[in-house]
Amino acid sequence: MSVLAAARRAPAAALPDLDAILPGLTARFAAGADQHDRDSSFPFENFAALHEAGLLALTAPRDLGGLGADLPTALKVIRATARGEPATALVLVMQYLFHGSLDGRAGWPDHLKALVVDDAIRNGGLINALRVEPDLGTPARGGLPATIARRTDEGWSLSGRKIYSTGSPALTWMVVWARTDEAEPRVGGWLVHRDTPGWRIEETWDHTGLRASGSHDVVFEDAPVPEDRALSPQPLGAPPQIDQKFAIWSSVLTSAIYDSVARAGRDWFVEWTLDRKPANLGASLSTLPRFQEFVGTIDSLLLQNKVLLDSAAEGRLGASEGGLVKHVVTENSIAAVEKAIAASGNPGLSRHNALQRHYRDVLCGRIHTPQSDVILTGAGKSAFAAATAARA
Repeated sequence: MSVLAAARRAPAAALPDLDAILPGLTARFAAGADQHDRDSSFPFENFAALHEAGLLALTAPRDLGGLGADLPTALKVIRATARGEPATALVLVMQYLFHGSLDGRAGWPDHLKALVVDDAIRNGGLINALRVEPDLGTPARGGLPATIARRTDEGWSLSGRKIYSTGSPALTWMVVWARTDEAEPRVGGWLVHRDTPGWRIEETWDHTGLRASGSHDVVFEDAPVPEDRALSPQPLGAPPQIDQKFAIWSSVLTSAIYDSVARAGRDWFVEWTLDRKPANLGASLSTLPRFQEFVGTIDSLLLQNKVLLDSAAEGRLGASEGGLVKHVVTENSIAAVEKAIAASGNPGLSRHNALQRHYRDVLCGRIHTPQSDVILTGAGKSAFAAATAARA
């Protein structure tokens, strides 16, 4: 029986009791977060725990054996994961985005969809796209990839270098963005399994934030790829196929990571303020109006985030507003942690305390596609276009 047939005959597992398991996962991930940050080591044990909890195929289609969870449910899991260890949450977001958009993902034959989902269920297999290159930067800004797929008698041969390959130490599946070596090149993804020869990881990730994400360089040198794992590459300049579901899910889940980091920072600051009792004051800093105002300001920023994320996840905001949600939530999260840093002074920047780690992590929210300049310029263009149309 094929993997596809088996997946469609087997009943999907029931959704775990998230209220029962997520607090324990948050605490478990938080316990190891500082050490992973210091070592820039990958949290393999966190993904083993997520697999054991039945959460690695949360958003995969039910007809393939996944749980078919909706965006609010995925948001709940990402919030809990990121509150404990945000690099784990980033890799998990990539997994959820791929699985959640499989039904509308062009170029993916049914048997490959089934193969990827079945591997996640059985073995905890992780998947991510490898797109960014040293000279190209992010593909969202345009350009032709330098990674080349060449025709062979058995299928394809892949050569090139990808940077910022999040989760690379643990990925089972890599969707490698490349171009063909044809006279008129086509561009698309090639699905590569980690057991494929001809590729390696170069451990280049030494970042300020999200140090546990394993976002190393991945180098391909004539790596063989079967014919059926070329995911329908398209001619250069073909109109992009934008999945609106993918767009809103990406904005919500990615920005939720940094909202959760900010909440962890807020909690550290509240506890520190309660415990800090200067001799000249004779009482906790929490008794001072200045510190009460700081916490109130932080909570107001995080309330805005909650309303935006929940509204977007529940469909009360349009897909076109997803970019603005990502921008506002990210900037609010950074501002919240900055206020805690400003109020706490030296203790907040001490490597002995978690707040400085939260600050370094939350700053990474700005780098994810789409970046704020693209979001705000697009929103402005839309506003002017609408006003112009209204005048006509």
